[in-house]
Amino acid sequence: MFFERLPVDLIAEILGELDLESLIQMAYVSKRFYSVASDPSLNPWRRPIMRILNMHMYEPALKHLSVRLIVPRRNWIEIITLARPSFVLYDATLPNLKSEEWEECFKRRFLPSWQKWKKESSWKEAFLKLLHRVWHRSVSSCTSDEAWTKYVVLNRNGSANELEVSSRNYNPFSVFNEMKQQNNLSHLETRIRASYRLVVELSDVRILAFGTLAKPRSDLMVNPNAHMFLTPPGITANRPGNVLTKLASRNRLGFVDDHGVYPMSPSTVPAYLFKDYHNPVVTYKRLIYPQPATTHANYPLFTSGGGDSRWNDLDEIEESGLHWVGALMQAMVSHPRLLKSHNLFFCCRITAQLICPSRDSDNPRHQYASFAWDDLWAIAPWMDEIITKRINGAGLGN
Repeated sequence: MFFERLPVDLIAEILGELDLESLIQMAYVSKRFYSVASDPSLNPWRRPIMRILNMHMYEPALKHLSVRLIVPRRNWIEIITLARPSFVLYDATLPNLKSEEWEECFKRRFLPSWQKWKKESSWKEAFLKLLHRVWHRSVSSCTSDEAWTKYVVLNRNGSANELEVSSRNYNPFSVFNEMKQQNNLSHLETRIRASYRLVVELSDVRILAFGTLAKPRSDLMVNPNAHMFLTPPGITANRPGNVLTKLASRNRLGFVDDHGVYPMSPSTVPAYLFKDYHNPVVTYKRLIYPQPATTHANYPLFTSGGGDSRWNDLDEIEESGLHWVGALMQAMVSHPRLLKSHNLFFCCRITAQLICPSRDSDNPRHQYASFAWDDLWAIAPWMDEIITKRINGAGLGN
């Protein structure tokens, strides 16, 4: 057969274009195909598996793929990391992975602060127990496993607070409105599109940032760290030139001498001050632990496809002279059924749940999880040097 005479890497490329069931059948056609399919360095299985995981329509062949020794074990790290909880817990036949491989799955799927649940358990036991917690929280309003929910607030003076509230009474939208009152911003209309931003989506949770966009009456109202957290300096959404450099060239905005570089007051901004942000590749690396969902695969860099909305309306914001003012709240929402839906649909449903949970009847309340310091450093490591003071609990940290 002419096909078998092709180079092995080309055969692997062709096999990778097949669906999973067809690939299984082709792998047993001849010894050469079997050799190519079982080679971990060629691994034609990854592409059909990733297509299934990205589409969230699981083929029957995926359920018992682990019984086939021809499939490299490494593929199961991707499956266990990205597949929906119910599939991993109740549908799939799990392979015999090493302890190091289960640890890899745990760190890729869950946030760093979630390691507190491991205790003395093995990595496999800890992973399955925690995944069951995630599934349980997605189908019920039970909060017995986490009575207190943590969240992080970035203050406009450069400090940050890690706060906690009773899980039964926790609603980020209500907490955010209280912060607006404390920051004397209650007179500003809470626009849904400007009220919260989707920062990054993981396998089981989405991390949201609540803030207020407005034209500040004073530079003291502006929160430079909020801008740095949502749109890291040097990263743009496939736009020509650097956003900060473009602002500098306009010679209409300035910045305050703070740990966050953010244009605020009318003055001349020397372009050389932005030279450190021209090459984000030196500073930023793709997030692996935890591993983002497909919509944010390149995070913190921009991911095309419409799921990464951090730079949405940025031109309008710049032209209108809007800035992030007051405190910025970071919260985490957990709802796998909504996470796999269209982004616009998610926004409508989560907005209804945040504003008036009782009206969103088929959505259980309390779909929130704790977001702690370790989680912030994991998804935004550049903030480690920017935040001037870390405060556990309320107050100024004096």
